[in-house]
Amino acid sequence: MVLISACLVGVKCRYDGNASPQEHLLAMISDERFIPVCPEQLGGLSTPRPPAEILHGDGFDVLKKRAALVNSDSHDVTEWFLRGARETLYIAELLQVTTAILKEKSPSCGVHSIKRKGVTVPGMGVTAALLAEHGIQVISSEKVYEDYVRYRRDRK
Repeated sequence: MVLISACLVGVKCRYDGNASPQEHLLAMISDERFIPVCPEQLGGLSTPRPPAEILHGDGFDVLKKRAALVNSDSHDVTEWFLRGARETLYIAELLQVTTAILKEKSPSCGVHSIKRKGVTVPGMGVTAALLAEHGIQVISSEKVYEDYVRYRRDRK
């Protein structure tokens, strides 16, 4: 089984109330059993919600309490993002998931990059960082073909 960002399979859970469906991704993983998750909703945030970003660092820094997440209304939403990351990890461990395909550039799910002040910067989101720290392979939605093919090859 593979965890996947719910927005990638068409669930309207993004901060703006939309989805980011990736038809090619769905075709690629059609032979897998996948579990859609939205860490931000699992953490208790509503949809839609004000966009949030990680200030000064990335998800690893948030996990170490060296950085915070603030939404566009200037509210600290760090605890909701941490709760969602922990809930996602709980689901992964409960179902013995070893791989997650996550939405790139998200403050929760970014694997290689996140957005800060409208600019893409290197770094992982909070959930991606927590999953990676626990040995779960995180695959970017933008590099899914290369990374997922490698994952399938290595699994054999």
